[in-house]
Amino acid sequence: MAEHEPHQGEQDLEKKIVEIRQRFKNELLKDSTDKYDSRDVERIEQEDALVEAYLTWRMYVVDDALKMIDESLLWRKEFGINDVSEGTIPRWMFESGAVFLHGYDREGNKLFWFKVKLHTKDAKTVVDKKKYVAFWLERYAKKEPGMPLTVVFDMTESGLSNIDMDFVKYVINCFKVYYPKFLSKMIIVEMPWIMNAAWKIIKSWLGPEAIAKLKFATKAEVHTYIGAEHLPPHLGGSDPFKYTYPPLPDDDFQTPLCENGPMAGEDDAESKEGEMESRDTLESSFNSEIVAKPKKGWLW
Repeated sequence: MAEHEPHQGEQDLEKKIVEIRQRFKNELLKDSTDKYDSRDVERIEQEDALVEAYLTWRMYVVDDALKMIDESLLWRKEFGINDVSEGTIPRWMFESGAVFLHGYDREGNKLFWFKVKLHTKDAKTVVDKKKYVAFWLERYAKKEPGMPLTVVFDMTESGLSNIDMDFVKYVINCFKVYYPKFLSKMIIVEMPWIMNAAWKIIKSWLGPEAIAKLKFATKAEVHTYIGAEHLPPHLGGSDPFKYTYPPLPDDDFQTPLCENGPMAGEDDAESKEGEMESRDTLESSFNSEIVAKPKKGWLW
């Protein structure tokens, strides 16, 4: 039996990966080896899948892929992404429950939730909040390399005060530039009509590869993309999951696990109910604090 010979497309891809690396070294690294984080440079030099992701996301155009790599690696060094950890993020951000990973869509993609009503504008903490989003993306990329995410913007009870265009643009760039081939779809649920103009601007920032992934859905329509078992009750779902911190949801160290988080035994069911009541009180307190002290609100 004849040995498997690479398909012409595979050969072309291999050539383009080689070309990317040669030009990366000769053009992007020629002025300074300190331009990027050395750990990211090493990944470009060694991980074919990563270079392929940039090429795929830029329709196999080498020049465009190189530009994306440059922007992505500059951003990673500027924000110190390789050193972002749970310990470097302010605790209150985790406690807010404004952003988290939980559940799956109907295609099996992990859901990345943005609870828009919990976001308020604050320039003082914008850098930390951007790092916080990157923390979740990095965490997922390491746990599930090569697996895409579905972003869900839950806009229930949100308004114009919860929208900050600069931050929205940053979130879009995370998938458009910084994390290639990472976006399965972006679902905007229950968008108030008053935000139509803002989202028209946002759509203009998306490239053609991302526009096709943008889905607007009502409470009823979101079930087309996400099953009831992975939707919260306020969206017509049956998922009993309620975000709490600590620990982070869906962590490997939380055992035993069920689909909706750690399984509680009968003995601690009563105490769990007490925790939920306390959590409700904390959430109410947090939201009140957002109004009283904008500096602790979430930027959207």
